[in-house]
Parts: sequence; structure tokens; C-alpha cells
Amino acid sequence: MNHQHNQEVLGQPHRKRNYKPAIIIITILINGLVALLAGLPGVDNFTAFDVKILPLMNAIFNSFTFLFLLAALIAILKRNVTLHRRFIYAAFATTTLFLVTYVAHHFLSASTPYGGSGVMAGIYYFILITHIVLAAIIVPLALTSVARAWNMENERHRKIARWTMPIWLYVSLTGVIVYIMISPYY
Repeated sequence: MNHQHNQEVLGQPHRKRNYKPAIIIITILINGLVALLAGLPGVDNFTAFDVKILPLMNAIFNSFTFLFLLAALIAILKRNVTLHRRFIYAAFATTTLFLVTYVAHHFLSASTPYGGSGVMAGIYYFILITHIVLAAIIVPLALTSVARAWNMENERHRKIARWTMPIWLYVSLTGVIVYIMISPYY
């Protein structure tokens, strides 16, 4: 039996924690680091491994995040909270791994320009720009969603999750699409 269930059985109120400072700090750190890396030229003469493997790893982690989020959505629609929670934690794990490989790639390598033109370039840049903007927004949304769940603020969790889930699904899917579209130019 878990602690939360024990508290409910014993009639003890759930102790709410203030996650807002942590959410703000983590959001600033992640989004700030990503913005900082966008302007860096990359490391000259890095030869420890082929950094071109990192964008592929990013796409793989984003694919798993998408699948875990989809499974979490299906689980909660079936009212299976335990399975939903496990898939959300899995999505956070793969998103964290994505962030590690993303930061490593952009620290070690300069940004790759898209080589396409015409309609494909328009589609690529539309997807890329919406992906970037929503990726920055999803950081505090996802953290706030999980914090509300941890605090047993179920109604407030549902309200924000209605925004978080589709945006996070979009960000993880478009991350894969961006990789597929730019990978010929690495």
C-alpha cells in the first residue's frame, strides 16, 4: 500500500507542497540553456565520437516520449490512474534523456541549416518554429501538471493537463518530424 493511500485510509489530509519555485527555476534553467546553446558555434575538432548520432538519439527519445504520452492518455481515459502515472514518468524519463542528448549535440556541434527550398522549406520552418515555441511552453506546463497531481489537486491537474497533453504530444511528434526533414543535411 502506498503512503498516499495510507493517509487517505487513516483520514489524514494530504500535505501539499509548494513546487512553484522549483518549476520556475527548472523552466529558466532548461529554456535558458537551450537559448544559450542556439548561439554557440560548437566545439572545434571534436573527435571522441560522431556527433551526428545525437540528433538520431533525440528523435528516438522524442518517439518514445510520444508513445508514452499516448499510452498515458489512453490509460487515463480508461480511468487507470496507476498506469497513467507510470507512462507519464516514462515520458519524463525519455524527455530528460532527450534534453541530455540535445544539449550535448548543440554544445558539440554548430546548428545545421535546412537545405530544402520552396514549399518544403515553408513547411519545415512552420513546424520548427511552432515546435520551438511550444517546447519552451511545455516545460512549465508539464512540471505544473505533475506537481498538481502530486499535491492531489485533481481538478486543477485535469484543467492544466487538457492543455499540457496535446501540446506535449505535438512537441514530441514534431521533434521527430523536424529530425526527419533536416537529417539529409547533417
